[in-house]
Amino acid sequence: MKPYEGEMLLDLEQMKWDSAGLIPAVVQDVNGEVLMVAYMNREALAETLETGFATYYSRSRQTMWRKGESSGHRQRVLEVRVDCDLDCLVLKVEQMGGACHTGYYSCFYRVIKDGKIGVVEETVFDAETVYTK
Repeated sequence: MKPYEGEMLLDLEQMKWDSAGLIPAVVQDVNGEVLMVAYMNREALAETLETGFATYYSRSRQTMWRKGESSGHRQRVLEVRVDCDLDCLVLKVEQMGGACHTGYYSCFYRVIKDGKIGVVEETVFDAETVYTK
């Protein structure tokens, strides 16, 4: 990696948060496979940067969640990139276990072809067992 050019201090207020105070985060494993897309608020991004483990904001539950908190399938964050408009992030992670709550390694386990959606991956864990309450 080349040295930082035009390096400046991170100011979370410079980020382009949406009207709900969120920013999308595309999550890739170390090999470049897209695992999931999630949202972060200021607190989730700050916690992720501080701890080195991914924390997101759940729009449906209206609360922060630490990836792997229930399943143990954590994401160790190796790098956080921000796009040119400061309105989207890419997290490069070491995925421990599966990223998808349905039991797949990636949330993108289906393909659209010939007007149909089909599963093209195998599960890596049993979601019903992992997420029993």
